[in-house]
Amino acid sequence: MTELNEEALVTKPSALAKVDQFRKKSQFKAVWIRFQRNRLGMFGLVLFLLMITAVLGADLYLDYEGQAISHNLSVRFQSPSLKHFFGTDQFGRDVLARIIYGGRISMFVGMATVCVSLTAGSLIGATAAYYGGKVDNTLMRIMDIFLAIPSTLMAITIVAALGSSIFNLILAMGISQTPRMSRIVRSSVLSVKGQEYIEAARACGTSDQRIIFRHILPNAMGPILVQVTQTVARSVITISSLSFIGLGVSEPTPEWGSMLSEAKSQLRYYPYLAISPGVAIVMTVMSLTLVGDGLRDALDPRLKN
Repeated sequence: MTELNEEALVTKPSALAKVDQFRKKSQFKAVWIRFQRNRLGMFGLVLFLLMITAVLGADLYLDYEGQAISHNLSVRFQSPSLKHFFGTDQFGRDVLARIIYGGRISMFVGMATVCVSLTAGSLIGATAAYYGGKVDNTLMRIMDIFLAIPSTLMAITIVAALGSSIFNLILAMGISQTPRMSRIVRSSVLSVKGQEYIEAARACGTSDQRIIFRHILPNAMGPILVQVTQTVARSVITISSLSFIGLGVSEPTPEWGSMLSEAKSQLRYYPYLAISPGVAIVMTVMSLTLVGDGLRDALDPRLKN
């Protein structure tokens, strides 16, 4: 009888681990099923994936140097045609090629910005929520100071001080988005840290770092994921705005904001030069917004069956 009890104690942790893993898979599957029911969310996801595929696979069907960078004045200001679907600009460069390659800059900077803001915001927000008291008050008051400054204005200030480069853009926008991200993380952690399994982990002597990163944050990812999609969308708009005023990516590197800036002087006679990058920005932001709305509805506990 004693041997059987010992075997049960030995096998119990592995059995609990399997149950926990199955539960997580079931939760993910339930969220995915609810997300699929949201037609607008699925439309946004498919649209964004198509854009990502077109941007990442651009080298397979486009010539970066020949179509997006090199000048060919003999074909300048050509209207959209079968040879140049979105026409050519004042230097004879293919607008479609520049939009696709410009998407690499905008989307890469947007996702890199999320990595910076999510890392810093998670550390600040989770630390403030977990320890509370003076730690929470100090960190959140610092974040309130940064929140009082508009994120775009803060990004412009940092880029103007450090200089215009892709690294500085990522750093500037990451810092400007960190206060908002830390607030979201803090509120999510506060809703989780009082659960019984967190108290059980503390009772077992688990370190604070392990509790935060292995137990609290993975179970508080719902609102954070929604915020991630919104941050990428805001970053695309911000990088385009900075490039439009000359503080972002400079020529000859293609970028949607700089393309809009170049096209403003030709808008009366060649409107397609501004319409194409404008539509690209709208499609990217719209798709990410729809995905974020779909995730928010899918992760809403009130919608669970």
